[in-house]
Amino acid sequence: MTGPNSPSRACSSAAKIGRHGRSKSTSSYCLRSSSGAESASPGDSTNNSARSPPVEEEEKDGGVLFYDRTGFPIDGLTWDRMWSHVAKVHPDGHEMVDGIRNAAYLSKHPVPSVPNFKPSMSVPDWLVAIQNYMKTLQYNHTGTQFFEIRKTRPLCGLMETAREMIRESLPIKCLEAVILGIYLTNGLTSLERFPISFKTQFSGHCFHHVVLGGVWNGRYGSLGMSRRPDLMNKPLTHRTLGDLVAEFESSYKRYQHTLKKVKIGLYVPHDPHVFQPIEWKYLVLNVAKLGEEEMRKELEKHGRDMRMKILKSSTAQSPIKERSRGKSLSPRRRQSSPQRQCGHRRDKSPVTVDRKPPGLSTLSDGYQIRI
Repeated sequence: MTGPNSPSRACSSAAKIGRHGRSKSTSSYCLRSSSGAESASPGDSTNNSARSPPVEEEEKDGGVLFYDRTGFPIDGLTWDRMWSHVAKVHPDGHEMVDGIRNAAYLSKHPVPSVPNFKPSMSVPDWLVAIQNYMKTLQYNHTGTQFFEIRKTRPLCGLMETAREMIRESLPIKCLEAVILGIYLTNGLTSLERFPISFKTQFSGHCFHHVVLGGVWNGRYGSLGMSRRPDLMNKPLTHRTLGDLVAEFESSYKRYQHTLKKVKIGLYVPHDPHVFQPIEWKYLVLNVAKLGEEEMRKELEKHGRDMRMKILKSSTAQSPIKERSRGKSLSPRRRQSSPQRQCGHRRDKSPVTVDRKPPGLSTLSDGYQIRI
C-alpha cells in the first residue's frame, strides 16, 4: 500500500541507487539495514508527502519515489540518490548511512532458496510457500524500486524481470510481487491469476496498492507484498470475488483508510512466452458512487464472466478484452465477419474458394476421372 505520504515511498528511493561500485551482497545488505525503522502505518506517513514528486497513475502502485531504470550494477547517480533519501527519512539519518557506506566489511546477506513445487503439495500449500519466499526477500522501504515494471510490457518480458528478481534477491514492493507471483504460479493451471488494484484515501492523500488475486476450486485468495500483513496475501477461502474485495476493504478500515476505487484485471495466461500484455483494469469500480450491494453484484458478475470465458475458450487461458463497465461492443466488433477475418491473415496470398483440383474432370453423377 502506498501514497505520497507513506514511509514506503520515502524509502523506495534509496533502493534505486545501490548499483554502482558495490557488490550485489553489499547493496542488498544496505537496503535491508535501512528498512528497519520504515514500517510505519499508512496514517503515520504524512510527513513526507510534500517531498514526493507527482507520478503517472500507471507507476503509482507501491508508492515509488524513484526507479532504477539502468539495470545492474546500479549506476552512481541512482545509488547516491537512494542513500540521500534514506538519510532524510531514517530516524538515525546520516549517521546510519555513513556507518554502512563507510564500513570496512559488510557480511553477505543470505540468498533465500526458491521454493520447489512437489506433487504432494496442494495449491493452497504452494501459495503459502510462495508467500513465505516473498517475505524472506522483505519489503522494500528504501524509496527506490530496483526492478522496473512497465504494465504495457508483454508478459514474456515481465517473466524475464521475475527471473532477475530471483537472481538478485533484493527487497521488492507490491507491483514487483505481483509479477513474481505470476512467474512462480505459471505451472499451476488449475489456479487462475488476475490483478486487483486498490485506491484508498487517508487524511486527504491517495494511496495505491496492487495484489495478485487467484481462484482455485471455486475459492478466491491473493498473493502480494505490503507493509501491513493483512493487506497482501489472503487464503483461498473466499466464496466470491466480492467477498475477497470486502475482506481487503475491512483491512483498510483498520488503518482509517477509505476505499475509493477497485480495478480488476483478467486472467493471466499460464504460458510465459506469450507476447500479450497483462490486462490490469478490465473492470473499474468507483466505490464512492456505487453502493455496497451494487458493487458486490458487479464483482460477482465479473467473476462469473471470467469463468464462463475460460470454459468457452480452449486455446488461451486469458480472454481478450471485450467490455468495460457500462459499455458494450457492437456485434460487428464482437464477432468479425469472414471477410474481415480473411483481411487479417498473415498469408497475403489471395483467398481461394472451393476451387476444383486441376486435372480432374467431374461426371454428372459426382464421380471424378483423373486424366
